[in-house]
Amino acid sequence: MDGEKKSSAVSDIGAWAMNVVSSVGIIMANKQLMSSGGYAFGFATTLTGFHFAVTALVGLVSNAAGYSASKHVPMWELIWFSLVANTSIAGMNFSLMFNSVGFYQISKLSMIPVVCILEWILHNKNYIREVKIAVVVVVIGVGVCTVTDVQVNAKGFLCACLAVLSTSFQQISIGSLQKKYSIGSFELLSKTAPIQAAFLVIMGPFVDYMLNGKSVLDYKMTSGALMFILLSCLLAVFCNISQYLCIGRFSAVSFQVLGHMKTVCVLILGWVLFDSALTVKNIMGMFIAVLGMVVYSWAVEVEKQANAKALNSKSSLTEEEFRLLNEGPQKPPGKDVELGKTQE
Repeated sequence: MDGEKKSSAVSDIGAWAMNVVSSVGIIMANKQLMSSGGYAFGFATTLTGFHFAVTALVGLVSNAAGYSASKHVPMWELIWFSLVANTSIAGMNFSLMFNSVGFYQISKLSMIPVVCILEWILHNKNYIREVKIAVVVVVIGVGVCTVTDVQVNAKGFLCACLAVLSTSFQQISIGSLQKKYSIGSFELLSKTAPIQAAFLVIMGPFVDYMLNGKSVLDYKMTSGALMFILLSCLLAVFCNISQYLCIGRFSAVSFQVLGHMKTVCVLILGWVLFDSALTVKNIMGMFIAVLGMVVYSWAVEVEKQANAKALNSKSSLTEEEFRLLNEGPQKPPGKDVELGKTQE
């Protein structure tokens, strides 16, 4: 039993590490690829289509080689999920376009309480007080780190709402589909990636043209830009797989909370690699955020122990009731049940 727990803990840590490393890596690669000081490939939605196309190719090769099993999931659910996921991607891009960076960060932070509310509505899931406090601490810490100027308009607000709701639904749906059809994270990703890739590769250039007024067909590709596109796609495969792994193992709320570790890592790497400013405010916010993540991990463990204790208590009560039902009422001492007489 202890060996299984240790193996599970190592797998959990590995999934989180893969997600953090690949997510931070892809942000650094995309910064070099898309910034004006880099290769100025400003076509984020089309690039995401490339990400899912490569992920779909990896899934196809894996299935053909027999490394992963394929379980049946209704096509309408796969299409619905892909539409929600692609709406999330487009909504985030439009939110960043129409809003200030400060409001964009606030909208991303609001995903944690939105996911909590949606899980409460859809799955009747409740959270203990310690978890709620930890979530608030994390939100405050990341907010102090990232939120600067806050400007909002009606169009930007609607885009932010669409992005937050669709992203929250997507992350909850990943776990729900895995449990509903007993399907692994990579198998689910290999089924949804081709659909997402088809939508994004077709619609991506139009969305990107609306965002920056430039066509991807007019971009002058260089060997350096192509290398970073391939690097970004490779990192995206690991990022997508690890996201499905993490949400399948934990929950959408845990993914959001601990996922903010990536924000802290990006700030630190931006300071180290790109000479970004790191102020006292940033450092204070990072400290609060990390503290909140530690408290959240502790609170989740407390909740697990409480649930396990309640389950054990319920199981013991059920066993006792089962024993009493089988044994029937106790015979009075000295009574002969069959004859109804007192024994001599």
